[in-house]
Amino acid sequence: MSATGAKHTPFSLIGSDVTITGNLAATVDLHVDGVIDGDICCAALVQGPDSRIIGHVTAQSARLAGLVDGSISAEELVVESTARITGDVTYERITIEAGSRVEGRFAHKDNGPVAAADLKLITSDSAA
Repeated sequence: MSATGAKHTPFSLIGSDVTITGNLAATVDLHVDGVIDGDICCAALVQGPDSRIIGHVTAQSARLAGLVDGSISAEELVVESTARITGDVTYERITIEAGSRVEGRFAHKDNGPVAAADLKLITSDSAA
């Protein structure tokens, strides 16, 4: 039983005042606004713009808006304009907003050539 009395919570939240040192695994969705110094494995990850993750990220879906220093593996990945990623990225579907920065290699999960349909660039003109 959780502290709130709920048996099954749909997501976990790591607040901006929280720093975790060590690996983190969750079977539910995870929202990170704080600092994680370790690897993350979860169903879905939402990262706030002021958060930092120093470690590898593995998730079915990930929406990244902060700093990630480590590799990322996700079936569906959204890199928001405020994201700063240093590490290799493996994905099935990806959306990268203009203004984000990625230093690393991109690889499609089937290890085939990256088709133009798999990459989607959002510019300020198309967002309007």
